[in-house]
Amino acid sequence: MDKALRKPHWLKSSIPSGKEYRLVREIVEDNKLHTICTSGHCPNMDECWGRGTATLMILGDICTRSCGFCNVKTGRPLPVDLQEPIRVAKSVKLMKLKHCVLTSVDRDDLDDLGATVWIDTVKEIKKQSPHTTIETLIPDFDGRSELIDDVCNAGQEVVSHNLETVRRITLWARSRAKYELSLKTLKAIASSNVVTKSGIMVGLGETQDEVLETLADMRQVGVEIVTIGQYLQPTKKHLMVKEYVTPEQFEFYKQKGLELGFRFVESSPMVRSSYRAEKHVSKGE
Repeated sequence: MDKALRKPHWLKSSIPSGKEYRLVREIVEDNKLHTICTSGHCPNMDECWGRGTATLMILGDICTRSCGFCNVKTGRPLPVDLQEPIRVAKSVKLMKLKHCVLTSVDRDDLDDLGATVWIDTVKEIKKQSPHTTIETLIPDFDGRSELIDDVCNAGQEVVSHNLETVRRITLWARSRAKYELSLKTLKAIASSNVVTKSGIMVGLGETQDEVLETLADMRQVGVEIVTIGQYLQPTKKHLMVKEYVTPEQFEFYKQKGLELGFRFVESSPMVRSSYRAEKHVSKGE
């Protein structure tokens, strides 16, 4: 049996605090919103919320998939709340967010896989807070191009879909998603007039060559921005950490990513999908 590794000193984080953090938390709780910041135990909550950026999770908090790394609940989701787009948009306005990241559970139980709620939420946020920029971190929608296109054209500035891990580890780390299907999803996103983004975790047993291959695959399908962060085991029921990748190795991946042509590479142990997301809005030259 594998023994749990001891966390290195570079993975220590402070307890969230501060006026801005408390304000965002109160609004999230009062409006019964779900955030990946809290359900994913993100170490950057205080920093992001303090900068006016938050990641809200729509379509409930129960996922139809059961990935080995994810702490989101899995099971049979509740019926869709058709008022959710209005509630989310109202909360974004109350929080005075400069930048909002939207993500969701997978809703394989729905005919449109949740696309309608995605579109309505983006449009409602833009209606109530026209100066707030938006990133949508979307599921693969089973590769259905018509759904991906409709969601990409809802009005957000950035569309992200995480590849999560390297090809080999995808087979046992992700319950239904496939590596090639995620690449197909990213290619469809890149064909829209939005910034295309993806992210992976390291520390699941991947090799350096596999990470570099994954970065090259992303660039080939048009990804412009990538995040690379350390996988942390949410509970003992989840996949174990195989390695704590050093800050020096993260810097190596960053430089290799920039050489491949990514506009932004956020690569360090504490990086998560929406880390410094407000920087990624511009399409650049």
